[in-house]
Amino acid sequence: MLFAIYSFYLQKSQKKEDVFKTASITRLVANQTIDVLTFFGYRVKTVQHDKEVSMKLLIEGKYIARVIEGCNSISLIILFISFVVAFTGSLKSTFLYIIVGSIFIYIVNVLRIAFLTVMIYKYPQQLGILHDLVFPAIIYGTVFLLWVIWVNKFSNYKKR
Repeated sequence: MLFAIYSFYLQKSQKKEDVFKTASITRLVANQTIDVLTFFGYRVKTVQHDKEVSMKLLIEGKYIARVIEGCNSISLIILFISFVVAFTGSLKSTFLYIIVGSIFIYIVNVLRIAFLTVMIYKYPQQLGILHDLVFPAIIYGTVFLLWVIWVNKFSNYKKR
């Protein structure tokens, strides 16, 4: 159900013909990534990609990375929520864990994108290993750790 709602949102908020427009949540993630990088002293900006539904991330005017729909963490948050609901606990703990966990995943994701952008800027020859191995491990590892904590500490399936 959550995925259907999200798909409907994407269908209504993205434009893929003539002038490309990225969904507002993906733009928000890109802009918050810029805020993080600016805080650390980088001269960065984000612009709508003119040939696809993504946001370009530029450091010192150089196109380094892009934020696409799959980078905004919403699909992963939906997966996280589905797991927590499937292994439910009390209504209060389930609701609070979903809220806190979703916010945590979102924050880790923005920091992950910022760090990935800097690493690609500094070590472009390592793009493959950074993008395909290290950074997915960070975000998926975070979700897996949250699931383990949920099952073992809060769900009705916790060890007794």
